[in-house]
Amino acid sequence: MEKIEHTTVATNGINMHIASIGTGPVILFLHGFPELWYSWRHQLLSLSSRGYRCIAPDLRGFGDTDAPPSPSSYTALHIVGDLIGLLDSLGIDQVFLIGHDWGAAMAWWFCVLRPDRVKALVNMSVVFGPRNPKVKPVEWFRALFGDDYYICRFQEPGEAEEDFAQAGTEKVMKRFLTSRNPNPPRIPKETGFRGLPDVTSLPPWLSQEDVDYYASKFDQKGFNGGLNYYRALDLTWELTGPWTGLQVKVPTKFIVGDLDITYNIPGTKEFIHHGGFKKHVPFLQDVVVMEGVAHFVNQEKPDEINEHIYDFIQKF
Repeated sequence: MEKIEHTTVATNGINMHIASIGTGPVILFLHGFPELWYSWRHQLLSLSSRGYRCIAPDLRGFGDTDAPPSPSSYTALHIVGDLIGLLDSLGIDQVFLIGHDWGAAMAWWFCVLRPDRVKALVNMSVVFGPRNPKVKPVEWFRALFGDDYYICRFQEPGEAEEDFAQAGTEKVMKRFLTSRNPNPPRIPKETGFRGLPDVTSLPPWLSQEDVDYYASKFDQKGFNGGLNYYRALDLTWELTGPWTGLQVKVPTKFIVGDLDITYNIPGTKEFIHHGGFKKHVPFLQDVVVMEGVAHFVNQEKPDEINEHIYDFIQKF
């Protein structure tokens, strides 16, 4: 880990922290919520040893990267803009793109908006969601799961931040990272995160040292930036109308755990396995469903994920 270099790059009006290691073709890793560049620690070390230059930023709002306060600064156009600026500042023309969770959602948009900059994509957890011109995303989630669904609960600025502060950062991190319940996460307003039981033991893939690193960074930064991705969902929907119906036209591999909440959203399995996914991502080459694996697949099964990434990108 001490071989990983940490630098700051000015891009798109913010300062972005990146972790990087290795030389060769570039792999760009995009993390999710509530995560950091650190989520890719195993991939950085493994793939850099196989001849790749691995770069993992703290995305806008996270870790040591700037966090503008307004939710309107967190649309997909902002995030993709940050990443294009990052590549331009480093003189990088094309990358292998790897995403998970919010990073996967942003990777899909990256490939829609700037496919010329991507050699191939390996995305995890969040399937491509073609823009539905008839309904805003938050309305859709609310209709499906109700007001207590976590994405709906995160919409009111300051509310989840206060809840997380009362629960304590370490408890929040453990609760997110160790969850294995594939059912829709619902957080009643009356109890919130603070009312959930403490996590008393960690799985083998997550150490107290890992939890402490995440907690230290979120203690410094707060959760506002990360939560603003959820609050910008509908604004992204409004701004991306011109791209309605565009396909993702880069070679793609998709990986998800069968216990992942995203895989168990009604209709998702049918979309993935019955042709809908391939229709919108025509160069989809492989779908991997990992049995007994939950949401944080790249941390829970790092060796398998490293092999899946390497096996795919070495073709290009």
